[in-house]
Amino acid sequence: MQQEIRFATFNVFNLAPAGAKLYDNLVPCTEEEFEAKIDWTARQIDLLDADVIGFQEIFSQAALKLALSRTRNYRDAYHVGFDPDTAAERLTPSVALVSRLPLAAPGVSHALFPNGIEMPAGSRDADRFARPVVHAQVIVSPDVTVDVVVIHLKSKRPDYRTGDSCEDAQLYALACLRSLIRRGTEAVALRVLLSNLAREHQRPRVVLGDFNDVADAVTTGIVLGAGAPLGERMFDAYQLQRRQDHLRHVGFSSLHDGHYTTIDHILVSEEFNGALPNAIGEVVDVVYLNDHLVLELPQASDHGQVLARIRLFDVASTLMDAGA
Repeated sequence: MQQEIRFATFNVFNLAPAGAKLYDNLVPCTEEEFEAKIDWTARQIDLLDADVIGFQEIFSQAALKLALSRTRNYRDAYHVGFDPDTAAERLTPSVALVSRLPLAAPGVSHALFPNGIEMPAGSRDADRFARPVVHAQVIVSPDVTVDVVVIHLKSKRPDYRTGDSCEDAQLYALACLRSLIRRGTEAVALRVLLSNLAREHQRPRVVLGDFNDVADAVTTGIVLGAGAPLGERMFDAYQLQRRQDHLRHVGFSSLHDGHYTTIDHILVSEEFNGALPNAIGEVVDVVYLNDHLVLELPQASDHGQVLARIRLFDVASTLMDAGA
C-alpha cells in the first residue's frame, strides 16, 4: 500500500487558448505565448509530483489536457473538469481535479449553493458559486477513500456596478464590500457542503484551492468550521505539519506590490490531524513552489503552488489501537 499521499493546489493563471478574449484589460495571448505557458505548466505539474492536484483559473479544460499530455507522469491521470457554457460570448474560469489515484465514482460539479444559502437580494447569481466547486472521491488505499474538493473563492477585486468609478472612495468601498459578501457567502456554502459530506459519508476530506484570503481570515475560518463538531471541522495543513522551520519561513503563494502572502491553502479533516485519536495519517510537511514569482517568468503563473505530503498510518494497527 502507498504510505505517502501528496495533495497539491495550483492556480495556473488564465489558462486559455491563444487569441481568447478573457477580460477587457487583458490582451489575448499569442500562439507562442500559449505554447510557452503550456510547456511551463507541464513542467511544473511534474515538479509537484503530487498524487492529486486541484487547479484554478482553467478557462479551457482542453488546454489543461494539452498540458497534461506534455507531462511525464500525468498523461494517463484521471481528469475531472467542466467547462462553463461554451456558447457564451466570453470564456469564464473554472476549476479542475487531476488524480493519478483511481476514483471511486465520476467527479461532480457543484454550481448551486446548498439549500438555505444565498446572496443578498438583488445580487447577481445570488444562488450559486462564481466558479463551481469540483468534488471527487479518490481511492488513496484499499481501505481509504477521500472526498477531495477543489475551490476558487471570489477575489478581493472590487465588484463595481455599472457606472461606478474607483475614483469615488465610497463607491470603491461598497464595491469591495460586495466582493467580501460574495466570498463570505461562498465560504458558508462550502462549509455546509463539507459538513454534509462528513455526515453522509464519514470519510476523510481534503480541500484544495485558492481562497483569495489568508489562513486566519474570517472567510477561511468559516470554511475551517470553527465551532463546528470535531467530525465536521477542517484543519490548515500548514499548521499541522510535523516539519516546521520557523527560522526559515518561505511559505507564500502570492507576491503583489512587494507583499508576500499565502492565499492558496490545503485543508484536511480530522483523519489527517495526527494529534487526534482517530487519525489515520498525518501531514508530514507543506512545500511551496514559488521561485517563479520572484523570477517573474512571463509564462509562469502568478501564484505559487502548495504541496502537502501526508503519511498514512498502518490502518490495521490503527483499528487495533482504537479497539484497545
